[in-house]
Amino acid sequence: MWHPSQAVPSLVSARVSAHSSRDFETELRELRSHLLAMGARCERIVGLAFDAYVRGDPEGVGPVEELDARIDRDELEIHALILRILALRQPVADDLRFLAMALRLITDLERIGDEAVNIGERAVKHEADAKHLVGGELASMAVAALDMLHGALEAFVRWDDNGADHVLGCDDAVDQSCAAVISAMTAHMSKHPGEVLAGLRVIRVAKYLERIADHATNVAEEVIFMVRGDDVRHGQWQPAGSPAPPKTVHAPASAGLRHR
Repeated sequence: MWHPSQAVPSLVSARVSAHSSRDFETELRELRSHLLAMGARCERIVGLAFDAYVRGDPEGVGPVEELDARIDRDELEIHALILRILALRQPVADDLRFLAMALRLITDLERIGDEAVNIGERAVKHEADAKHLVGGELASMAVAALDMLHGALEAFVRWDDNGADHVLGCDDAVDQSCAAVISAMTAHMSKHPGEVLAGLRVIRVAKYLERIADHATNVAEEVIFMVRGDDVRHGQWQPAGSPAPPKTVHAPASAGLRHR
């Protein structure tokens, strides 16, 4: 014969489950908020660093380094939060994929901060003609890299794999611009030996901007993995309308996580 006390365990279990679910959602919202703040700081630091370089302002690297230190702390704090969620909530499916993506995302964002510091450190007063010779190309690279980073972060916020595809399609143009800067500087240095150091600084800045674009590409690839479950790293991505590459076979997400 049924007794009201028999319902108590199931009710308690349901309440605990609901409470745990609410806590989990709160933690995921907190994680997303931290990731967006870190991403915004990365956009800002690239702009600050390139502006200091263009103005030839060595003192401008100070604010860049301060912001980079904040980004480094972001990485540590977010990493600890992700590990806590993994340990306490044991997520599966989409949630696990999101957390795996977030671990890789913070690595790329932290490295963007490092590249920005590298750019700021190349700021020199009274720079020689080398920088001005390719100033337009460098500015275009900086705008493109920042647009790619912003687009990748927007795709992450919106779970927009089409936006991520667009970011991936922009990377070749940045690579071509970098190659053009290196070619121009190589020719310039061969004719003006006195500007070799200035030319090398320009080449390094172009390479740093190219790497920032590469990190934005990594973020976009992770968004595609998060949304579609497709691993498009290492040349697996194809523009729309191109023949699809052979499908990569993946181990279950949980198995891959154990070997990280």
